[in-house]
Amino acid sequence: MIDSFQVFALAALAVSFAGISKAGFGSGAAFASAALLALVMPPKVALGIMLPLLMLIDLVTLRPFWGKWSWPDAKVLIAGGIPGVVAGGWLFSVANDDVLRLLIGGVSVGFVAWQMWTGVTARRIVPLWGGLVAGCVAGFTSFVSHAGGPPAAVYLLSRGLGKTTYQATTVLVFWVINIAKFVPYAFLGAFSLQTLWVDLMLAPFALVGAAIGVKAHHAVPERAFFAVTYVLLTLTGAKLIFDALT
Repeated sequence: MIDSFQVFALAALAVSFAGISKAGFGSGAAFASAALLALVMPPKVALGIMLPLLMLIDLVTLRPFWGKWSWPDAKVLIAGGIPGVVAGGWLFSVANDDVLRLLIGGVSVGFVAWQMWTGVTARRIVPLWGGLVAGCVAGFTSFVSHAGGPPAAVYLLSRGLGKTTYQATTVLVFWVINIAKFVPYAFLGAFSLQTLWVDLMLAPFALVGAAIGVKAHHAVPERAFFAVTYVLLTLTGAKLIFDALT
């Protein structure tokens, strides 16, 4: 599984990136970490390794953002996210990976293009029913590829939240969704003694990444924060579309 220094270095980089992204930049690109691990190990193993580490990042980032979230928006996304997790668990063994990559990538790139067309200062607010749909898609894609960030961002970025409120809301939502994913993952055989041992080795990198992300969040101006989020959504969305088509 981790059988060379090169593989360990790639895994450490991926986990650190997940920590920085989830803790500081809206988790829009954190799912790229699972994709990086999947380059050097089976995707199911990569997903099993990443989930406990993502849960650890969620736990340590709850405190600095505690109570700063938009509870009405979080409630809507969680209400949609739980059924999405159930659907993801049901379809996990038969889902077509390339279709999922194309869907997630299309949503990510399409959303950024839509925001550029309408203007960032003239965001169209997505209604609450749209939040339920976004939450369901986020729960589903989070289960099958840890890629729930873009669908949630489509809803949250349209609500005109400040950067800290936006970030705190994503932390809360995915803390709940990742907990909901744990038991189905265990039943589907995603965890083993080997994956847990790898998690122990990589946990320090997750914590360091999360600490960097929290500090970067408070240091980066609001306009730059959302610009970075849009860039990350575009890059990761384009990469998913490329992977699906090739």
